[in-house]
Amino acid sequence: MPHDMDESVSSEASSDVKAGADSGAKRTTLPPSVLASEPDEEAAAERAQQARMHEAVRRARLSVNQVCLIILTILAILYTLKFAASIVLPMVMAVVTNLMLVTPMRVISHWIRLPRPIIAFLLIGSMFGGFAAIGMAVSVPAAGWLSQLPQEITLVQSHLAILNDPIHFLESTGLRIQKLLGVPTDPHVPGMASGIMPLGSSLLLGTQAFMGQLFTFFIMLFFLLAQGDSLLRRFVEIMPTFNDKRRAVQISSHIERNISLYLATITMMNMFVGIANTVQCWMLGMPTPLLWGVVAFALNYIPIIGPCTGIVIYFCVGLLSFPTVVQALLPPAVYLCIHLLEGETITPMLLARRFTLNPVLVMASLLFWDWMWGITGAFLSVPMLAVFKIICDHVDYLTPIGHMIGGPGAMPDRHDLHHEATELHPGTHASS
Repeated sequence: MPHDMDESVSSEASSDVKAGADSGAKRTTLPPSVLASEPDEEAAAERAQQARMHEAVRRARLSVNQVCLIILTILAILYTLKFAASIVLPMVMAVVTNLMLVTPMRVISHWIRLPRPIIAFLLIGSMFGGFAAIGMAVSVPAAGWLSQLPQEITLVQSHLAILNDPIHFLESTGLRIQKLLGVPTDPHVPGMASGIMPLGSSLLLGTQAFMGQLFTFFIMLFFLLAQGDSLLRRFVEIMPTFNDKRRAVQISSHIERNISLYLATITMMNMFVGIANTVQCWMLGMPTPLLWGVVAFALNYIPIIGPCTGIVIYFCVGLLSFPTVVQALLPPAVYLCIHLLEGETITPMLLARRFTLNPVLVMASLLFWDWMWGITGAFLSVPMLAVFKIICDHVDYLTPIGHMIGGPGAMPDRHDLHHEATELHPGTHASS
């Protein structure tokens, strides 16, 4: 009996979310130049958006005490996120992964009449099996390449012998600067033997922490897929007014639709980058091309920093694989061309209509979350920034912040602006 009740609640939540999505079907994030067929409609949409933002700014008159309280609250939240990263990070990762898997979850549950927990278990098992298969396929050639690394390093040293003089000059210059500044130039370096036990302990503790976070991630993801709609319905039910309920459903549907579209598109393009780099490594004669294709696929999830790291890795591998520096430059050069084709042409063309963020804030978010949570935070930086923008666009007091986060020329669509204008001027809505 409880199981039937949970299933009914989940189906009702799914219908509510779908209803919110259907009611917002016209609420796409296309810019006015695409939506408006006439210049006056575009101008009216822009005026409505500007009026809504100006109204929000006029109402948001904060005193000095309120500003200080907000700053202290933000600092407290950031400190908590940093301190509790071991438990918060896998939960956030599970939420983002759930946004990518929730659409396949609903399609499968619609066509195959199975309990949602079983479908969630099958989806998670398929995802984990795919990663395990890729890891097993890459591990054997990677181990063989690493076994030959000492011999290859001596070859690289002979290739870079021309850089010995500039390196010695830089080292001597650095020593002179340290002497001028009074910095000690001969720090005590502990021996290798004294660091063996701390190194082993740190590796053991790191593995234990990673396994704990991985377990938290899978448990949280399973329950989000199995009972996430029920949680959403409970959240909508506690909203006091109908407008609040509708806004909550709209925010949820927009986050799910836009973030799932972004992650699906990025994953598809990263697969293209990985396959293209695998082919170019095979054609140029680099060892274990599958390994470097997987590396390019994984690094492309991190904007800017990931491709730059990939170029450096490809150059280093090229030095280990080819007899001359010119030949070693070919793999990173082709990698750069593939990245420019994907990152500057194809992906913006696919996402520009729904997903436009300010490049300055994207870079700032990337650096901040990389400092806060490491490489996983860098991966989550863009989805979290997009979620924050969607929330700001639907909350009156945060509308100016959402407008600042948006990319150049990005504005809400005409249907959203008309609805927002009627909320600002209730008299116009009364007639309808």
